[in-house]
Amino acid sequence: MPSPPPPPEDRDIHTVLQTAAPGYGVTRRTLELRWTEDGVQRTAAIEERTVVGSAPDAGIVLGDPAVSRIHAEFEVRDDGVWLRDLDSRNGTYIEGIQVSLARVPDRARIRFGSTVINAERAAKATPVDLWPYEQFGPVIGRSVVMRELFARLARVAPTDSTVLIQGETGTGKDLVARAIHEASPRADKPLVVVDCAALAEGVLEAELFGHAKGAFTGAVGARAGAIESADRGTVFLDEVGELPLSVQPKLLRVIESRTVRRLGEASYRAANVRFLTATHRDLRKMVNSGGFREDLYFRLAVLPVTVPPLRERTEDIPALLEHFAPPGAIGGEIVAEALQRAWLGNVRELRNFVERVVAFGAKDALAMSPARTDADAQGSVASYDKPLRAAREACVEDFEREYVRRLLQKHNRNVNAVAEAADVDRTYIYRLIRKHGL
Repeated sequence: MPSPPPPPEDRDIHTVLQTAAPGYGVTRRTLELRWTEDGVQRTAAIEERTVVGSAPDAGIVLGDPAVSRIHAEFEVRDDGVWLRDLDSRNGTYIEGIQVSLARVPDRARIRFGSTVINAERAAKATPVDLWPYEQFGPVIGRSVVMRELFARLARVAPTDSTVLIQGETGTGKDLVARAIHEASPRADKPLVVVDCAALAEGVLEAELFGHAKGAFTGAVGARAGAIESADRGTVFLDEVGELPLSVQPKLLRVIESRTVRRLGEASYRAANVRFLTATHRDLRKMVNSGGFREDLYFRLAVLPVTVPPLRERTEDIPALLEHFAPPGAIGGEIVAEALQRAWLGNVRELRNFVERVVAFGAKDALAMSPARTDADAQGSVASYDKPLRAAREACVEDFEREYVRRLLQKHNRNVNAVAEAADVDRTYIYRLIRKHGL
């Protein structure tokens, strides 16, 4: 699949996408749904990620009391349409079998609650829009899934709607947010980043909304928050899934009213900003469990974007290695080895690996980054054929990764509980989560 030359500077991204050959021959078979509700025949076409539920803002709304507010999600992939249950109350069934994640077969009967839907593959495959270049802003990718993502970003960027960027830890959600901002009409205005996972609840409120003098102990002067500071620009809320429940209605009020009130003040100020948010958590499941407000979720997910994990775009690895390393630092041995590894920490782990190659050389870097598979979560296994320093460091890294992974699983990713169980400060747990791509 040859790549066209870089876009001329005088062509905006929307024009480039319109003039690009759609799909470069890539097509996808979508899904058609038919069901009866209140005696009325209903239909829907699944052409992208679509949420099913009883919530009025769901992609497919079912008025069935047995259907959860956010019940399940359809996802269109290259190998078909997949259906994922989102921890619904009454489960999701395909041909009478309860599923958590399954590919939908042709002419299948799907049941949500007491509603039965007949699903059938569309008669014709539809072309997939692909960005004709291997980069979008700071994000690099030559794979089909990344160039499809770039095409979506090209459509998302010129709007003023809120964007929810989803993806595993280490996939580069922050770079995607920067790419959207830099391609938007607000590009010459500030991009203000707030890490919702790194700040305590009271500090987070002051960071977002600002505060008046004397609003709390230590507030010796008035201060504008991130929302005011980003006037006419963009606010990027990283790890928005960690936003405390007490702060969520206040953020919702800002988004809906486009005004903000500093802590300790009674008056409201105009908030002319665009919101971009990112999370590695499934906010839909959090809505069903009561950990995230439904109304806020739908206000954040007006334009959802999903960044694929590195294992789904291995053809991007050589270009990423070349991008992260100085010229000549990455040889064929490194590229061949990198293509065989799982990279559970995604692009962040790959970048850390390149830094080790530059600092210690290829041999030590490979020894310090033991090959792992998706199922590799059984703890550290010492390697006695390595130099002592490399073997010891590899074992420590494996122990740290597995120790934190198990505590996160045990405490349902509650970082405060993990820090208490480990008897360390929670900021140290956050550093380990980022370090090991958890």
